[in-house]
Amino acid sequence: MKLHSFGMREALIPDPGAPRILGLASLVNCFGGGLVLTAMTLFFTRVVHLSTWQVGVGLTLAGAVGLPGAPLIGDLADRLGPREVARTILLIEAAITVCYVFIHSFVPFVIVTSLEVICLTAYVAVNRALIRRVGGRENAAFPNVLAAIGNLAISVGALGCGVAVAIGTAQAYQSLIIINALTFVCTWAILGRLPRYEPLPKPEGHHKPWTALTDKSFVAFTIVDAVISMQFSVIMTPLPLWVVDHTHAPRWIISIFLVINTALVVLLQARVGRNVDTVRRGGAALRRSGVIFLASCSLIGLAAGVPGWTSILLLIGAVTIHTIGELHYTAGSYAVSFGLAPEYAQGQYQGLLGIGMSAASAVSPVLMIGLVLSLGRVGWIGLGLLFALSGLVTPAVVQWGERTRLVATTSPAISN
Repeated sequence: MKLHSFGMREALIPDPGAPRILGLASLVNCFGGGLVLTAMTLFFTRVVHLSTWQVGVGLTLAGAVGLPGAPLIGDLADRLGPREVARTILLIEAAITVCYVFIHSFVPFVIVTSLEVICLTAYVAVNRALIRRVGGRENAAFPNVLAAIGNLAISVGALGCGVAVAIGTAQAYQSLIIINALTFVCTWAILGRLPRYEPLPKPEGHHKPWTALTDKSFVAFTIVDAVISMQFSVIMTPLPLWVVDHTHAPRWIISIFLVINTALVVLLQARVGRNVDTVRRGGAALRRSGVIFLASCSLIGLAAGVPGWTSILLLIGAVTIHTIGELHYTAGSYAVSFGLAPEYAQGQYQGLLGIGMSAASAVSPVLMIGLVLSLGRVGWIGLGLLFALSGLVTPAVVQWGERTRLVATTSPAISN
């Protein structure tokens, strides 16, 4: 395929029909997420008047409560159809989001946040199952196009978030919350234009209610994928603190990092993903991403203690390299998780994967701020090695998954 045949249009605009409808839904939903991405913590402390300790404890409790819900709701999507379950979640989430406007103490905060986390993790699982049904087996670029759309929409939403934070009034924060709730309703309406995807039949002789939890190879993949997924936190969480406290780079460089990351994902995610169309290639992409993250983390560590312009060049190079690793990680994770999951159980498999990613997201601030930053350059190199080792074992895990599926398809069905 010639370079000019896969340009900006193909990177951000899905094919007509159901793919484009789902792309529009992703655009609206992620825009709403971007609106409240950094504002909610400030809303809880400045408007609800919770202490930072209460916010931290509440979010941790909410995360723990929300984790088990993803496979359960994902399994429901497998049995009822992903579109119907996704739309139901969106309406519930819209109602829960509005409740934030009315909370004034710690206990309601924990209750509302826990319900929201349950909806968020469940929707991610169901949405991934819906992506699989809409995109099919052959369109490897499609989930990556949606990832690029989502990244752009979150960035645009974050601009609106910045305006509200700059205003700083209770009404400004509450307006963000109401608009975010409306984006859930808009997404619900857009998904209604999709055709109904009927549940897929299970193979003869299959009687296990929880296929994903008993699939040892996929559980192993969930673990290594979760570890590598912590890379999403690097640019947002420890890197700004590292720049301010350990380097001579100016603080304005932090905003440049987000521009670089967003631009590269938007321009290149679909281009990278279209070539990662099998589980083997997905495993190879994850292996590459781990090695790339080792290089980027090492460069971040080297940026400490050097002159300002040298530090700037090292950090920009590190973020660019890190984003390239992110492209390969995203493409590889989609290819392997979709490819190893049976078509009739995509919901519960994606839900299990979501548990791993959510757990990693909860652990990463403690790991990266508490350990990596305290160890300095050694900590950054250690983090890179963690990513690299996880990536290096992924192809073996993928081959294990392929072998177990080959045995399952060649063995005769066992009836009770």
